Amino acid sequence: MTFDAIGIAGTGLGVHRKWLDAVADNIANANTATPTNGEAFRARYIAVRADANGEGVYVAGAAWGDAGGRVVHEPNHPLADAEGYVRYPEIDLGEQMGALIMAQRGYQASAAVVDRAKATYEAGLQIGRN
Repeated sequence: MTFDAIGIAGTGLGVHRKWLDAVADNIANANTATPTNGEAFRARYIAVRADANGEGVYVAGAAWGDAGGRVVHEPNHPLADAEGYVRYPEIDLGEQMGALIMAQRGYQASAAVVDRAKATYEAGLQIGRN
């Protein structure tokens, strides 16, 4: 049972790490401008599924945001088109910060489960030695 807890929590660590990576990329590129004839940075969202055997979770894939982004009038921007427009990604920083906090808390919770299961296993070994 202890090894099951470590394995299941380990799958949670992997999923939350991927989620943190995606959110970090989204935040880092929230203000990335592109010309209007190109695609905007597409936000990445992680899709997660439970294991069929009930032994954890896994990353099932990724969903991508809109490549159209939002067009902003910035005539002095070096990437502006003839009318003075550039394209930015459609990323809500408030939403991304909320996702960052949830992913971080989930990662911390999974790590705490691994630590507690390890301590329980070590205590069981000590009992067997005495």
